[in-house]
Amino acid sequence: MKNFEDLGISSGFIKGLAELNIITPTDIQQKVIPLLLEDSVHIVAQAQTGTGKTAAFGLPLLEQVDSNLDKVQGLILCPTRELGQQVAKQLFKFTKYSAKIFTEAVYGGEQIDKQIASLQRPTHIVVATPGRLIDLLNRKAVDLSAVKTVILDEADEMLSMGFKKELDEILGFLPEVENKWLFSATIPPGIKEIVDRHLSKDAIRVEVSRDNIVNKKINHQYLVCEDNEKLFMLMEFLKSEHKNRGVIFCKTKAATQKLAKQLIAKNIATDAIHGDLLQKERDKVMRAFKNKTLQVLVATDVAARGIDIEGLSYVAHYQLPESDEYYTHRSGRTARAGKEGVSMCFVNTKEVKKLRNYERTLGISFRQVREVK
Repeated sequence: MKNFEDLGISSGFIKGLAELNIITPTDIQQKVIPLLLEDSVHIVAQAQTGTGKTAAFGLPLLEQVDSNLDKVQGLILCPTRELGQQVAKQLFKFTKYSAKIFTEAVYGGEQIDKQIASLQRPTHIVVATPGRLIDLLNRKAVDLSAVKTVILDEADEMLSMGFKKELDEILGFLPEVENKWLFSATIPPGIKEIVDRHLSKDAIRVEVSRDNIVNKKINHQYLVCEDNEKLFMLMEFLKSEHKNRGVIFCKTKAATQKLAKQLIAKNIATDAIHGDLLQKERDKVMRAFKNKTLQVLVATDVAARGIDIEGLSYVAHYQLPESDEYYTHRSGRTARAGKEGVSMCFVNTKEVKKLRNYERTLGISFRQVREVK
C-alpha cells in the first residue's frame, strides 16, 4: 500500500494531512495523484462522494501553485455553495505546514460586492459555482489569465443543476489552460459532450473499479412496511440510533416539510431543507445541524447536494430516489473518513424490486431487517 510520500506529495502537505488523520491514500488518490503531478494533463476521473477526491485533485493543485506569484493559478468549479466552502476549507487545512497558498470561495446567495473585495487580496486558487463566476467575469472582478489548472468537481451534479451553458462559457474562455481535470460520480452523455468539446483527445480516463466506487463501509439495509406504517417504523429506527445524527431523504418539498413537522411533533430535533428555501434560511438550518442542535435533517435530493457533515451515522430513505445515481449520492453522506454507517430504506412490497435493481447496477447487497432493535 502506497503512502502520500510515495505518490510524490511534499512533506509540508503530508504533515497537514497527518493532523487530519489522513494517512493512507484512497483508491482514487493512488490512481490520479501521480498523473496530476505531471505537466499538461487532461483527465476524466470517476469518483463518488466520500472517496477522498478533494485531496486527489487538491494536493496536486497545491503542489503546482507558486506562492510567490500573486495571481489566480487554479480554478475549481463546484455545483453548490456548500461544496465550494468545503473544498476551500480542506485546501486551507492541507496548507497548515506549507508556504501560504490563499484560496477564495465565491458563490451565489452572498453579496457579490463582498466577494469582489475579497478577491482584491492575494488569491492563488478560486473555488466557484459556475453562475457566480460568470457574474464576476462579466464585472471584470476576477483575472483568470494566469490560470494553469481548471478542475470540475462533481461535474454530473453541475449538469443536472442546469449549468451546462455556464460550463461551456467558462471552459471556452480558457481554451489554452494546460491542465483540465474533470471529476464525476457518473459519466452521462452531457459529460461526454464537455469532454469532447473542451478536453484534449488524449485525455486520460481513470475509472475506479466498481468494487471501489461504492463505499464498502456502508451497511445497506431495508425494512418492508406498508406506507401507512412508515412513520412508526422510522420512529423505531430513530430510537434505535439513540442520539446519533443522520439525514432522511424524501422525493418532494411537500414530503420533506410534512415529515419534518411530524418528527418535531414527536420531540425529535428536526428541520428540513428543500429547493424553495432562501439561502439565508438554508444556511441557518445547516448551521444548526453542523452545531448538533438538530439531530435529524430531512432533505430532498437537490437540496442535499454539496452537504458534507462528518460523523453522520445513517442515511434513511423514507422515499426511494428516482435513480440509482441518486441512491449512491444519498448513501454517500454516511460512512465518511473511514467510518461505518447505515443506509436504511423503508419500502413497501412493490418497491423491493427497485432495491434488487440497485444491487445489480451498483454492485451492492441489501440486508432485510425484520424489525428495528
